[in-house]
Amino acid sequence: MDYRYSTEIDARAYKTHGLDGGIPLRVHADPDNKEIVGTMRAQRDWNRYVRPVGGYKGGLGETFSFMRACVPECLPERLEVISYANEFAFLYDDKMEELIDSRTDTSAGDALKKQFNEGLSGIQHLQAKKLQTQVIKEMAAIDPERAVTTRKAWAKFLQLAAESRSRPLYTLDEYLPCRIIDAGELIWFGTLTFGMALSIPDNELELCMELARPGYAAISLTNDLYSWNKEREEARRAGHDCVYNAIWVIMQERSVGETEAKRACMTQIKHYIKQYCEIVDKAHSCDWLSDDLKTYLEAVKLSHVGNLAWSICCPRYRVN
Repeated sequence: MDYRYSTEIDARAYKTHGLDGGIPLRVHADPDNKEIVGTMRAQRDWNRYVRPVGGYKGGLGETFSFMRACVPECLPERLEVISYANEFAFLYDDKMEELIDSRTDTSAGDALKKQFNEGLSGIQHLQAKKLQTQVIKEMAAIDPERAVTTRKAWAKFLQLAAESRSRPLYTLDEYLPCRIIDAGELIWFGTLTFGMALSIPDNELELCMELARPGYAAISLTNDLYSWNKEREEARRAGHDCVYNAIWVIMQERSVGETEAKRACMTQIKHYIKQYCEIVDKAHSCDWLSDDLKTYLEAVKLSHVGNLAWSICCPRYRVN
């Protein structure tokens, strides 16, 4: 991959806890602060048109922010709109978490989807849909073809996300495929392909998702590891004894404590990112794969280390 918009960060300036797989962190230069503009605009629109949110923490960080670290090679003119879209996804995800915490029936998938749609008032839900439509229109004004790809990816994610939490999950092997969906594999596919102007040929799409999955496994487990303390506290406040998180699944499956479960999760992250880096290296030697597919796979690598470095220090995962 050619690096045009990002700089490599000195490894002494951030933490990885040994989970980076040897991937260097790169951060988008963003000289015009497009990430901040897009993120704050999304928050203002949500507060104005959907509902006020108090104590909310999204993608912005103190050392560096989510999008600059996770999509370091985004085309500069696209960074604002994908930052808006990502912040919308964070706000949406927080609303879904609220509804999961408030329900008593942990097996009612259809009821959860219905509850989410009705959890916002009719007007609020309509306004949220309008904001989603607005951001797709903004994308279409920049790149109509890839905006369609993003819209389809979003639609499929919304269909699958609630379903992924609709059944009991007793083992990590059962949990992880669902968590990859829930963590936004499809949304991130749309984000990377739009942000970097990549086109994955139809005949490579299924292979692309398959090759990238270990990378998304590492990203998903990283999210769970560093959001655990916050999610555990939120579950406690809501009166629940279970948490939709790999740490909780490992604790139950292996009958271990929190510390050992975290170590096991870290071992899994190392396993998956090592496996993924090997896949990416092999893909580069395959002349029959498109350049955009190879670039996408590299971009997921950069997303992993960006997400890792951000997760360790971000305000979003701090316990209030």
